[in-house]
Amino acid sequence: MAPRSRQRRHKKPPSSVTPMVVTPPTVVTSVPLTLSKPDPSIDALGFFSLENNVPGLSQLILQKLNMKSYEEYKLVLDGGASVSGFGFRCLREMFQKMEDTFQFCAHCRALPSGLSDSKVLRQCKRCRNVYYCGPECQKSDWPEHRKVCQELRLVAVDRLMEWLLVTGAFVLPSGPWPCVAEVVQGWDTWFSMRHLQLEAILDAVLGSHAMNTLWANVGRPRPDPDVLQGSLKRLLTDALSRPLTLGLGLRALGIDIGKTGGSTVHVVGASHVETFLTRPGDYDELGYMFPGHLGLRVIMVGIDVSADFTQSTSTSPLEPGTVQLSGHRGLYHDFWEEQVETGQIAHPDLVVAFHPGFHASPDLMEAWLPTLLLLRDYEIPTLITVYSHQELAASLQILVDLDTHITAYGANPFASLKPEQVYSNPNKQPVYCSAYYIMFLGSSCKLDRRQLEKKVDGGV
Repeated sequence: MAPRSRQRRHKKPPSSVTPMVVTPPTVVTSVPLTLSKPDPSIDALGFFSLENNVPGLSQLILQKLNMKSYEEYKLVLDGGASVSGFGFRCLREMFQKMEDTFQFCAHCRALPSGLSDSKVLRQCKRCRNVYYCGPECQKSDWPEHRKVCQELRLVAVDRLMEWLLVTGAFVLPSGPWPCVAEVVQGWDTWFSMRHLQLEAILDAVLGSHAMNTLWANVGRPRPDPDVLQGSLKRLLTDALSRPLTLGLGLRALGIDIGKTGGSTVHVVGASHVETFLTRPGDYDELGYMFPGHLGLRVIMVGIDVSADFTQSTSTSPLEPGTVQLSGHRGLYHDFWEEQVETGQIAHPDLVVAFHPGFHASPDLMEAWLPTLLLLRDYEIPTLITVYSHQELAASLQILVDLDTHITAYGANPFASLKPEQVYSNPNKQPVYCSAYYIMFLGSSCKLDRRQLEKKVDGGV
């Protein structure tokens, strides 16, 4: 979508705060930009892609969760049905059914229903995370599995411990930072800053009734305290990675957080990952990163935003020191025309996209293209995150092909430390949320206004 000449554009931030200037790679093949299926749901694409590696896995998941269809599953993610409505009779049954969804042979991809009566799936005793239908498959798979076995051991613990976050038994540290934000350059300094408060919180969680209840119902021995503490720390970084990455973008791109009326961040392409079970205080750490700020408004926009997260937003000034979260379900370029251009929603000071995925799917690239062009042509400071170096290279190439002015990219100091396993391909190297970032601002083309509009309207 090309901007119209009568519309006001953002000014560039001061050059003195621009991060390292880079020369993007030019060897990665870009994704085609025109395909047939518009407006895909990233949640739906992810769910049904399970079938590519393990035929029947999506149906197994629905069966174990006591659901009849993907639509019913999606209704829960959208906030239209209670999480507790899965129909489990007790916690032990819930944890067992959840574990059952991971049960397929990591080598031959056989599901329990495809095994003969003489065979059963058994866990790898080292990582307790992958399954095999017999010694032959496990032996054949070991050269690949050995590369990730130790890391997958962490995954197996973390996915159980996440229950404490969902139930609210693990409350994140909160409160003003005892040191200036510039000192906090990553997790090492963040943990050092929060040391005393975090130590008390972790000790309380480790000895809590919720922790005892968890390990009394999961059907496996309780790990040592240092293992559990390590898991809690990884989960903490996963929960705080997004707000602190927003802060990284605000600082690196030179956004004025002292603006009268408050500053606005749009999180585009938001899905249930950013909005499902998200609580109002989950982004408080972003506010503490900027003491003295005059209000921070964070608006999640995406077609997979949970219904119970969709709240009304306003352009009225924010209370100084507050962080306001809200959501809007829909495509961003539609949201821009209907809400931003009409003045109903504040113009963004920063736009962030967590794992947009446009490098991986032609359908997603087609849906993202109008938004990427909008962000480029309105010169909106933008930050996106990706999971891996490979995704970083592919995403950079696409942005270069779109003539965006890339100001910086690199490893994210606030990347999640919780390893993420590829569900249907368990021996693939785990990745980490927001491991890398890309920042861009405007176009790299030095065309005048009329030439730029002609180029965009005529296609890329």
